Amino acid sequence: MSTSLINTEIRDLVRGLGDRIWQVLDTDRGRVAGRYISGVAAGGDAEFPVDVLAEDAAWAYITAQPVPVALYTESHGLRRHGDDPEYLLVVDPIDGTRGAAANLEMACVSIAAARNTARPTLGDVEYALLKEVKTGNWLYADTHTDGILTGGYPDPVPALTETVELERMFWSIEFNGHPMELMRRAYGHLVDASANRGAVYVFNSASFSLSRIITGQMDAYADVGNRLLKDRPETEDDFRRVGHGSILHLFPYDIAAAVYLAERAGVTVTDGYGASLGGTLLLDISPANQRSCVAASTPKLHDALLRGIRW
Repeated sequence: MSTSLINTEIRDLVRGLGDRIWQVLDTDRGRVAGRYISGVAAGGDAEFPVDVLAEDAAWAYITAQPVPVALYTESHGLRRHGDDPEYLLVVDPIDGTRGAAANLEMACVSIAAARNTARPTLGDVEYALLKEVKTGNWLYADTHTDGILTGGYPDPVPALTETVELERMFWSIEFNGHPMELMRRAYGHLVDASANRGAVYVFNSASFSLSRIITGQMDAYADVGNRLLKDRPETEDDFRRVGHGSILHLFPYDIAAAVYLAERAGVTVTDGYGASLGGTLLLDISPANQRSCVAASTPKLHDALLRGIRW
């Protein structure tokens, strides 16, 4: 099989899978109860009925295709379709389940594809798609095409802002599985400084948060929990308490597609230490491989945010 054919097949598979998950959610999610828990995902996060709907749609679509692939999803982990798959798809069928359950905008279908090697990393991602559950708007890029392809947005995308001041930034932060008191100590002062002259949001979706920087609606995003835990191991009991026994920081499937797209768009994206997220293992959801994330539309704002957080 030629390389160009493989490229075309994987591109079409990624985009087709995103379309299929979105179609099923758009048609059927109103028929399932929204805001009660139906189970727990492999990483310990709550699983809602819409998660089950999306997971089933993903596997049904993949198994109906002739292309052999490995598929990793939030609830089911790693499965293989066909013999000796060359590519791995890392899929969060709904990143931002609570937003989707409440029929709000902050939820995305997230799909990243990398070569199916022994230890694939985020830096190995070659294809990435985010498709908004509410609107159907989408962002797509791959290593074989320049720029970012988009659909549904009224204005040109990417559209990064030029914000450099912390008090004027529009930014989003994370609270799911994050003790409120620890978060207040870390960036409560930044919330106070920016809430009036800028704006502060809690989307609880890394994909949506990063995509809003790409569209120019947000200037920055911070999920600091994992660095706080690594710097201060004594906080583990607090994180497990609010995670109902689990550590719930950024999993690889939360960020694999979004980081690829954000970096392609020119967003400055690192972990909480200012280091690249490229070494993140795609198939490891253990606390040791979970991540923090600080992202901003400009390097100057990113640097100010990293220095401004009270680690």
